[in-house]
Amino acid sequence: MNPLKEAGLQETRRQFFGRTARNVGSLALMSMLGESAAQAAGPRGAGVGRSDMPHHRPRAKRVIYMHLVGAPPQLDLFDYKPQLQDWFDKDLPESIRNGQRLTTMTSGQSRFPIAPTAFKFNQHGKSGMWLSELLPNTGKMADDLCLIRTMHTEAINHEPAITFIQSGNQIPGKPCLGAWLAYGLGSMNQDLPTFVVLNATHSHPRANVQAISARLWSSGFLSAEYAGVALRSSGDPVLYINNPDGVDRSTRRQMLDGINSLNELNHRRLLDPETRTRISQYEMAFRMQASVPDLTDLSKEPESTYKLYGEEARKGGSFTHSCLLARRLVERGVRFVQIYQRGWDVHGGLVDVLPTQCRDIDQACWALVQDLKARGMLDDTLIILGGEFGRTVYCQGALSRKEYGRDHHPRCYSLWMAGGGIKGGTVWGETDDFSYNIVKDPVHIRDWHATVMHLMGIDHERFTYPYQGLDQRLTGVEKAAPIQGILA
Repeated sequence: MNPLKEAGLQETRRQFFGRTARNVGSLALMSMLGESAAQAAGPRGAGVGRSDMPHHRPRAKRVIYMHLVGAPPQLDLFDYKPQLQDWFDKDLPESIRNGQRLTTMTSGQSRFPIAPTAFKFNQHGKSGMWLSELLPNTGKMADDLCLIRTMHTEAINHEPAITFIQSGNQIPGKPCLGAWLAYGLGSMNQDLPTFVVLNATHSHPRANVQAISARLWSSGFLSAEYAGVALRSSGDPVLYINNPDGVDRSTRRQMLDGINSLNELNHRRLLDPETRTRISQYEMAFRMQASVPDLTDLSKEPESTYKLYGEEARKGGSFTHSCLLARRLVERGVRFVQIYQRGWDVHGGLVDVLPTQCRDIDQACWALVQDLKARGMLDDTLIILGGEFGRTVYCQGALSRKEYGRDHHPRCYSLWMAGGGIKGGTVWGETDDFSYNIVKDPVHIRDWHATVMHLMGIDHERFTYPYQGLDQRLTGVEKAAPIQGILA
């Protein structure tokens, strides 16, 4: 005997119609939710962003965000603590560390000897900003920069920390900052992606590198069209961008028209918004076949460009080449450009590795800012450079004046911003004498995200997306606010 069949046979007429009414209501609700989800995902292919954006007048139209993967040491670059020279090889006071959680790389050390920086600092610009001798070109533009010295995070290891600063959450699966902005604000050039990713090489063979993957530029629960498009440094900039032998552009167009017709039929039948996403991505890929080769062809750049950026700009995949390409991208209307450079994980060999890492970025960053300024684009382009957390004042492993390393430190670190509504020549926040704890004007990652959103014309509390029963947002549910003191 089948219990399910028996239950159906014993069902009364009233029970049958009651169950049917509930099922019809469920179907109607599913249909409404499907339409709502399609609307929330935005118009496919148009790239116009959400109709309620921006919330206020934006100060910036576009962003170039340079992330130094591995976390540069703030004590050696940005947070000048001259009094630490007298503390060389003395133990960090317990009152300063105060039981802070440590990584397993140093938690077993019998002592925590202080390692003052081996590099000199100098003051720059009218602001008198203190910067390391390793960043002489950065010093030349000190009055264009806002140096935030009090960034902090809960994440103590690279994987959750970089995920946190990229997506507002330590757990993978959420949209990154670039994807949120692409979704909210849309495209400024229908022939190029709204969000582009560049992975730059590093020069020092001893540099310790952290693995990164496409999840960092993922669109998460947003439609896939808002994910970052990675441009490669060698070969075709985008895989399969060229047609195979025997297939010309008109043939490719006919193929796409046929595929799109089938996808349209499928969409009308299933109302799956991702089907429309696929159509728009096919169309974008077709347009990129014409736009990307021109974008990546630097042969038409004048010699003055290479005098500004340096000869490294000619080397595909270098950080300098990536900065020049970033300028060409934003010049053509790309909304968000993300540059990653690895090699900043200085657990050891810092005195040897750090100067080379700084040479990779110093002139390039300065040239990028000057280039945008000369083109009248700096005022509405937000430039960002920083890592995922800071570095400890105490040494990891053996310590000498000429050799030391630093462990992860989430309690405070430095990051700079320029252009796009930022108050230049500003130093924000103060850390204690050991660059270990924040004593004034802390900036959590959520506050920093809220600030970037504000500069782009977005109220972070109103910018949400319905997913899994929640109104999701980049800044999460905890309190966050733009940093008013750094806004021009």
